[in-house]
Amino acid sequence: MNLSVISSLKDREQLSITMVCLGNICRSPMAAAVLANKTNGVKSPVITVDSSGTSAWHIGQGPHPSSKKIWEKAGYKHEHTAKQFTSNDFFIHDLILVMDSSNFHNVMSLAESDEHRSKVFYLRSFDPELQGIDPDSADYFKLEVPDPYNQSDEAYEATLAMVERAIDGLLAKLSS
Repeated sequence: MNLSVISSLKDREQLSITMVCLGNICRSPMAAAVLANKTNGVKSPVITVDSSGTSAWHIGQGPHPSSKKIWEKAGYKHEHTAKQFTSNDFFIHDLILVMDSSNFHNVMSLAESDEHRSKVFYLRSFDPELQGIDPDSADYFKLEVPDPYNQSDEAYEATLAMVERAIDGLLAKLSS
């Protein structure tokens, strides 16, 4: 993990973070819901949270009903309308947190510079138990948040648990 990028963000008054998955209806809005709620009321830095998908399949739709049900059951409130990740997002956001290797490669293919590429991380890179994993190694798959799309509530709950651990780790890095 490129800790210099994270260190450079610590002293900012405002920070923009976007979560990215494939369709922007399950994982990334769930992660946005968790981060937005955990940072609500934090004065420094003020964190703006967004999410998008690498595909255009669900643009304009709300979150998957199971995803929203699980995050609301956990106490998170969040409104969401799906949209697609574009190269312009590199100019808007300070951190781009992806859910899996497909998202990682799709986002990186739109990056026009090393500065843009330095903003992209697997969300689970911030999970304290997984921080030692190199995303370029053969163990990259351990950093993925599996897609729970149309699976059981238990799959969505497992996704939420992964997301919460990673976001807690991210916030710890940003505040240390």
